[in-house]
Amino acid sequence: MLNSLKLTIFLLTTLLVTADANIAAATPLTPFRYEAQAQRHCPADTVVWLDFRKGIYYARRQKFYGRGSNGGFACREEVRSNGYRRSL
Repeated sequence: MLNSLKLTIFLLTTLLVTADANIAAATPLTPFRYEAQAQRHCPADTVVWLDFRKGIYYARRQKFYGRGSNGGFACREEVRSNGYRRSL
């Protein structure tokens, strides 16, 4: 009985650890004050303007790109993986 309980606990622990390892973690978001800083941080990615208050980001061709006091430049993939949505 004791060995069976130990085996069950071992299997459950293994399952939990394995399941935890497969969960995708968000990439840490690194906002920058200047566009060039963000481009150096992620040279292969697109730089976007992130509005922290609204929780959305703007591409370079959009009207509010780089505007507003409550935002920063960031890499698009980092922004997306942290749950921010694109503006319409």
